[in-house]
Amino acid sequence: MNAIFKGLFDAELASVISLTDFLLCLAVSLALGLLMALAYMFKTKYTKSFVITLALLPAVVCVVIMMVNGNIGAGVAVAGAFSLVRFRSAPGSAREIVAIFLAMGTGLVVGMGYLAFAALFALIMCAVFVLYNSLNFGTKKSHAAYKTVKITIPEDLDYTGVFDDIFAEYTTENELIKVKTHNMGSMFRLTYNVTLRDTMKEKEFIDQLRIRNGNLEIMVSKQENTQTEL
Repeated sequence: MNAIFKGLFDAELASVISLTDFLLCLAVSLALGLLMALAYMFKTKYTKSFVITLALLPAVVCVVIMMVNGNIGAGVAVAGAFSLVRFRSAPGSAREIVAIFLAMGTGLVVGMGYLAFAALFALIMCAVFVLYNSLNFGTKKSHAAYKTVKITIPEDLDYTGVFDDIFAEYTTENELIKVKTHNMGSMFRLTYNVTLRDTMKEKEFIDQLRIRNGNLEIMVSKQENTQTEL
């Protein structure tokens, strides 16, 4: 039976992975991939394509490692091929990237034949992954206070320091990040990043701004994080 799976370019004395070992490693890697996909889906936004990829990736890596086991040249070539792989869709988040690395690491260990170590590694990492998601580890408690405020003012109103007293009362930090002409140059649209002192006084804060800008348009939105997630 093993002769059927022997490579065309294998030497006569080259050892061949037995069919039983191959199926065992493949089954374990698929099971661990499914476990990681389920762990990732716990309290996390996900897409169907990503979780399917996460479930199958350990098996793919496992088979690749089994095929190049002991062949340094093939191993280097495979490493170069993997480095060229990139996602063509939207860039992945830090959470998605770490999930990919966990799946690849599990597949590598299974492919080297250490099934028990692979299972132990996958169980521990999945448990930690689920635990951190349950505890909202790393979540900023004051995230709701970070706002972006867009204020429209007439062109004859000097925007330099015009809202300073209001910002001093209702915010702990404020920064003017953009000034843009609006409505054929008859108005200005000011964009501020602010940190509210009290999120319960957001409406009161907006009302004070409306009085100052003549009840023109004001928009308050969640402040985008300009720093890279990694």
